[in-house]
Amino acid sequence: MSINEIEEKLSQVLKPGRYRHSQGVAYTAANMAMVFDQDIEKAFRAGMLHDCAKGYSLKEQEDFCRKYGICLDEMLPDSPQLMHSALAPFIARDCYQEEDPEILAAIECHTTGKPGMTPLEQIIFIADYMEPNRKMIPGLPEVRRLAFQDLDLCTRTILKNTIDYLKSQGQKIGHKTIETYEFYQA
Repeated sequence: MSINEIEEKLSQVLKPGRYRHSQGVAYTAANMAMVFDQDIEKAFRAGMLHDCAKGYSLKEQEDFCRKYGICLDEMLPDSPQLMHSALAPFIARDCYQEEDPEILAAIECHTTGKPGMTPLEQIIFIADYMEPNRKMIPGLPEVRRLAFQDLDLCTRTILKNTIDYLKSQGQKIGHKTIETYEFYQA
């Protein structure tokens, strides 16, 4: 599917704010790819598709997860917002004909990250966090500066900010986020 076809379909499936966010991630990721000598088209496609499962209700996402054999035990009921990242590679493949394993892997880990991410995976993880449409949160200016200087340090900073925020809100921190933070902290 061409990028124009993907954009057209996403604009019809996602809410306008979510579609703008996906555009912001795609353009931010493409710019980061230029800086870090990565494939610009892959970064753009992954950025556009990273939230492709967000157009479905949580119930529909649960149903899709069962269809695709995605284990929900670790996600529900504490973190249903993480479901879309596990589901997105399947939706990208089946609804948007995305077959590139690097793009699908970057989409899958865009929310929590994972230990030992590739540069493309880090770019999508970082771009999702700091794209221009995101509301201002503590530490965001530093993340935006680091995003074009050091992928590992930027990834670690995002993970620390996320963990600190979740702790301050009394929310559960997923084991994958903690594992990823420990990897980049080391």
